[in-house]
Amino acid sequence: MTEGPARFGGRSDVVLAVVLDCADLDRAGTFWCGVLGYVAEPLSPGRYRRLLPADGNGVELLLQWVPEPKTHKNRMHLDLRVPDLEAEVARLLSLGARCITDSVIEEDGWAWHVLADHDGNEFCVLRPPTTPTDH
Repeated sequence: MTEGPARFGGRSDVVLAVVLDCADLDRAGTFWCGVLGYVAEPLSPGRYRRLLPADGNGVELLLQWVPEPKTHKNRMHLDLRVPDLEAEVARLLSLGARCITDSVIEEDGWAWHVLADHDGNEFCVLRPPTTPTDH
């Protein structure tokens, strides 16, 4: 099986992008570029800002300005799977993330924290199990 850029998904005629609501395009762009190692396209007038992987290989994150604040739990969220959970959580907190969980959640060998960005959008930072599971 040949792997290509994740942004093209499983079908050659579909481009996958994740859209995230935010109140401030600059602030959200700076935060998520720092989190993901992405680069932001030059700001243009309007309600959107595209963030792309620096090497072009990955899923586009499209920031969408919205006037209303987040009021409920996300129905979909990002998972960031990393080898060193504690170091990554500390790095993300230094970028302005807020930790939602009081302690590490553990299930089936996975360990994670739930964090939120400046707009309250929740995301998880996970350490995979050291032995393979069926996830």
